[in-house]
Amino acid sequence: MKKIILLFLFITTLFAAPAKFLMLEEAVIPDVKVNEKSQIIAQVVLAKDIYLYSEQMKFEITSGLGISIGNIEKPEAIMYDDIMSYISTPTFIINLQKNSDVSGLKEIEFKMSYQACSKQGLCYEPTTDSFKLKIDSDKLNTIDKKSEVKVAKIKENVTQDIELSQTDKIAQTMKNNALWLILLTFFGFGLLLALTPCVFPMIPIISGVIVSQGKGLTTKKAFALSVVYVLAMSIAYTIAGVLAGLFGANIQAALQNPYIIYSFAGVFVALAMSMFGFYELKIPDSVVAKVSSTGKQNGYVGVAIMGFLSALIVGPCVAAPLAGALVYIGQTGDAFLGGMALFFMSIGMGLPLILVGVSAGKFMPRPGEWMRLVNAFFGVTMILVAIWMIGRIVDTHITMLLYSITGISFAFYLGLFDHEKVHHHVKKSIATIIFIYSVVLFIGVMGGSKSMTTPFKVFVYSGSASSIVAKETKPVEFLNVTTLTELDLLLEKHKGKKIILDFYADWCAACKELEEITFVDADVKLKMGEFILIKADITANTKAQKDLSAKYGVFGPPVILFIDENSQVIKSKTIVGFIKPKPFLQHLNKI
Repeated sequence: MKKIILLFLFITTLFAAPAKFLMLEEAVIPDVKVNEKSQIIAQVVLAKDIYLYSEQMKFEITSGLGISIGNIEKPEAIMYDDIMSYISTPTFIINLQKNSDVSGLKEIEFKMSYQACSKQGLCYEPTTDSFKLKIDSDKLNTIDKKSEVKVAKIKENVTQDIELSQTDKIAQTMKNNALWLILLTFFGFGLLLALTPCVFPMIPIISGVIVSQGKGLTTKKAFALSVVYVLAMSIAYTIAGVLAGLFGANIQAALQNPYIIYSFAGVFVALAMSMFGFYELKIPDSVVAKVSSTGKQNGYVGVAIMGFLSALIVGPCVAAPLAGALVYIGQTGDAFLGGMALFFMSIGMGLPLILVGVSAGKFMPRPGEWMRLVNAFFGVTMILVAIWMIGRIVDTHITMLLYSITGISFAFYLGLFDHEKVHHHVKKSIATIIFIYSVVLFIGVMGGSKSMTTPFKVFVYSGSASSIVAKETKPVEFLNVTTLTELDLLLEKHKGKKIILDFYADWCAACKELEEITFVDADVKLKMGEFILIKADITANTKAQKDLSAKYGVFGPPVILFIDENSQVIKSKTIVGFIKPKPFLQHLNKI
């Protein structure tokens, strides 16, 4: 009796065991051949319980030498799981046609695209297979000249009607335009990017570096140092961009390691301390063995190193022009043109920095009290930059506390509570304002505030009013994923619905702008309620997160992708970089 029970349990367990999912190469076998009539017979042989989406079946001749697809004889699809599908092996007969000047045996490249799914609940990623086929063109029907012209016009119109994303448009511009126009265009992009938050942190850096040169600094030397800084910054962007385009690696993300950020923040603190007169160090750089700013190099080496590292660590933002150049490099492998475009874009970004550097050198006061105050101002600025940097990897409360302590300390340094007679009323007024704001910030953070602009909001409202305000300012909630497996499960779960996929990282300044400005807008939140919201967190830049980014062609955050009801990415609607609430709402209304 016991043996019978054990046998029964074994059989029950065997049948209850979850079915094994097939690999894609086991689930489908593409089969393409040419018959005696020079027709292409295309099949996708399906394994048991595998089916194909009919609308995903596509055929294309990419190198036909005057041979094109005429018409396609398709099998009848049926409705399965609310979508038209082929549940058994479909056979397609592709009839070809040729131009009037084509004759003899020709070799063509034929591509077949499809997407397979398993009835057990798994969908494979869309696949395209290529085949080299030999066609006897003498057996094909000939298109007359009028038809050729019509076909050409149709193709032209189709090409014009295909809506491209901003990134793809930039990549297309690089493929189709003259070198001088491409470089001029990217220089213009750089000037526009100079107005974004990515470049703002470099303004106090270059100013502080120039001022730290001390006495004897001429306008000519300030200009030369500024140019060296910007050139080094541009070279860093170019190298990182070319490598990212060729290998799909997010170099800047790799440099957001906490140890690297803490080390570089320490460099700024060291520079700040030297400006306060604690020690003589023109351009301290512990990361590069304290390159001296004196001697034959006259500080140029140190400035170059600072510019190179600043570009990679301080400004890891991705915008549409940068992404477009990376897409172009990735598609064509043309590292030279892509690198040149990125270099000119970086020069455009750096042009305002050169003006800032020259101004810092030109308007430096003579040695004395004001020179001490100028050095102190840039010293505090360097500390604020260091706090801003570590803000990517520590809690907001910690950075707010550090900001408030820095402000209070600077107010004391300016002599706010010095009871001796002080003739600098402007300095006293500035110190008072800094002190009051810093104290308010300190009290706010002690009360749990996370807002630098409204630190007292946590104390203003109570009861139901507080919950109403919190509800109004709280951003929409996203489902978080960090791997492809997690994302695929969510996409499968919410198939048939529109989805927003937001690529995010804690160290990405523009990502936080999206959360704090765009996603909290009342109208935007209402419209986003029509979508399933998924956030792909790639902060740690792990292998799984790199694979996730590579799958969707993301070189770095922020990138917002839109996925339709058929789980297909709407490439033309992709957003790269920060976008304000109003244009984002208009964008959502078109999807």
